[in-house]
Amino acid sequence: MSGKDVYENLKKLNIELPEAPEKAGVYEPMKLFGENLAYISGCGPAIEGLPDIIGKVGEDVSLEEGQEAARRCILNILAVLDRDLGDLNKVKDFVKMLAFVASSNDFYKQPQVVNAASKLLVDIFGEDKCPARSAIGVNVLPGDISVEIELLIELDS
Repeated sequence: MSGKDVYENLKKLNIELPEAPEKAGVYEPMKLFGENLAYISGCGPAIEGLPDIIGKVGEDVSLEEGQEAARRCILNILAVLDRDLGDLNKVKDFVKMLAFVASSNDFYKQPQVVNAASKLLVDIFGEDKCPARSAIGVNVLPGDISVEIELLIELDS
């Protein structure tokens, strides 16, 4: 689903953005650079009012729960963009996604976990906005979260 207004697409998809997550350390949630690029620091899946998704995918967390965690990471990223840019319609393209999936030693489906994040961006912004990406399995993530995602974004100039 793609259209001129991202907020209309969110409404059609029955998606409500959460409050942007608070900083959890010494870093900036969003950093503008160059003429029209933005880097969004890694966001986890914690959304107030929803149960936490913590632990390793393939051990404590199912593939489906990992996919839900990946979707929530994207919602948090969009909330940061909305707060810091003031308008999601300023997004021209999603350039690169880097996703970390806390995984058991015998779990090899990190790309399937992260597909849920990519699909959510495509559903909201359109197929042509699908980013290049890496899906990396890691031993642990901060706070025992299951997924953390960062994005590099091109903005309209």
